[in-house]
Amino acid sequence: MKKSIHRGAIVLPILLLTVAIAVMIPVTIQAGDRTPRTHTGTMDEENLAGTSWQLFKLHAGDGKTSVPDDKAKYTIAFNDDGSLNARIDCNRGRGTWKSPAPNRLEFGPLALTRALCPPGSLHDRIVKDWESVRFYIIKDGYLFVSLVGNGGIYEFEPIRTAQPAH
Repeated sequence: MKKSIHRGAIVLPILLLTVAIAVMIPVTIQAGDRTPRTHTGTMDEENLAGTSWQLFKLHAGDGKTSVPDDKAKYTIAFNDDGSLNARIDCNRGRGTWKSPAPNRLEFGPLALTRALCPPGSLHDRIVKDWESVRFYIIKDGYLFVSLVGNGGIYEFEPIRTAQPAH
C-alpha cells in the first residue's frame, strides 16, 4: 500500500501540471475564422529568454525523485538569441532552444564536452532526456520542464545573482 501512495504522490503533481498547462493555454476560434488563436499569457518565450536556472529536483516518470548533490553543477541559461548554455555536472554545453507556442519548449542538439562524470551523477539521464523536452511552466518562481509522454519533470529554481555590496 505504501508503494501505491508514493506513486499517487508523483502522479497527482504530473496530472495537476498537465491540467495547469491546459488551463493556461486557452485556444479560441474567431467567428468565421477556423485558425486557432492562442492567447499569450505570462508564460511565453520572452520570459525564458535571458533567464538562468539550476536543477532543484528530477521527478522521473517511474515515480522516483532525484536531487542533485550540488545544484550549481546542473544549470541552464536561455539566451535572447535562441541559444543556450548548460552545465551538466562535469560537462559544459551549448545548444539552441525555442518556444513555438506558449508553454511549449524544444531543445536542439547539445554540443557538450566529454569529461567522464563521477558515479551518482545525473549527467547521463539529462543528456538522454535532452531532446525529449516538450513543455514548461513557471510556477511560484520555479521552472518545471516536462518530457514527452510520461518521461518525467525537471524542476529548476532561478539562479540568484549576488547583490552588490553598498
